[in-house]
Amino acid sequence: MEQIIFFIISAFALASAAYFVFSKNPLYSILSLIITMFSIAGLYIVLNAQFLGVVQIIVYAGAIMVLFLYILMMLNLNKEDEGKKNVYLKFAGVISGGLLFIGILGALKGIHTEAVDTTNIDYSVGLTKNLGRLLFNEYVLPFELASILIIAGIVGAVLIGKKDL
Repeated sequence: MEQIIFFIISAFALASAAYFVFSKNPLYSILSLIITMFSIAGLYIVLNAQFLGVVQIIVYAGAIMVLFLYILMMLNLNKEDEGKKNVYLKFAGVISGGLLFIGILGALKGIHTEAVDTTNIDYSVGLTKNLGRLLFNEYVLPFELASILIIAGIVGAVLIGKKDL
């Protein structure tokens, strides 16, 4: 059952990613990218990596895609503003896409398809509970130092941005 859900979400992610690439309207393109990011988060959750799924939603689908939509609305792109595309840029895109395809084929050539032993898999690896236990037991000092560093950065940004009164 999990495998069927995985393949359905994967097909949905691939379809929305293809629509992102081939869409002529930039607004629809960005909206399909948001759907792709949510689909990837769903894949993480199906693969028992709940923390990565939540981070995917918060960081990518939440913050970055909202920023893209905001910039797109500020630019106010129209059909008449879009100029003719240069033939050299199209040629460079085809060449770089072909090189990427050749690189992917070379990477896939070295893959070994051996059977994986599924009897000794620990299914509790990606759980948020275990990550929190690890962060607050073994790595509490680096975690707290990182939070102090973030607070110092925020205070520094406020002081730099503040006008002299």
